[in-house]
Amino acid sequence: MEQKKMAIIATKGSLDWGYPPFILGSTAAALGYEVEIFFTFYGLQLLKKDLNHLRVTPLGNPGMPMPGGMEKWMPVLVTALPGMEAMMTSMMKKQMKAKGVASLEELRELSQEADVRFIACNMTVELFDMQPSDFIDGIELAGAARFFEFAGDSDICMYI
Repeated sequence: MEQKKMAIIATKGSLDWGYPPFILGSTAAALGYEVEIFFTFYGLQLLKKDLNHLRVTPLGNPGMPMPGGMEKWMPVLVTALPGMEAMMTSMMKKQMKAKGVASLEELRELSQEADVRFIACNMTVELFDMQPSDFIDGIELAGAARFFEFAGDSDICMYI
């Protein structure tokens, strides 16, 4: 029987959107899937050596639960106030730590240890004037055509 394949396109570069590609990728790899994640546009932030710059943005995220049910009465406009992003990021990190959720760095390392391949979109790297030295070791720089070679034969393809 041929090994199943899972292709993921990661386009978001915020703290909260960083979790899905690494959780799904590492889980699929643990279940025996061959996994490749194509990081493009803001998703490239997830490949940087230091992830401390990642934030949670509550603006435009009406489904984000807030402590004490604040989401039921707090107008969306309040989330645009200065300091709200830093506050929400701090709250999210504290909640994750309290619940024993692995850090993004840990999940990224786990994914690489499970042989999940990380592909950085070369066009986007050039577009944003990034350098390969900005990224962690073990990634491949390639274009969309290279990703389609894998994704075209995948059993599951996800856009995150």
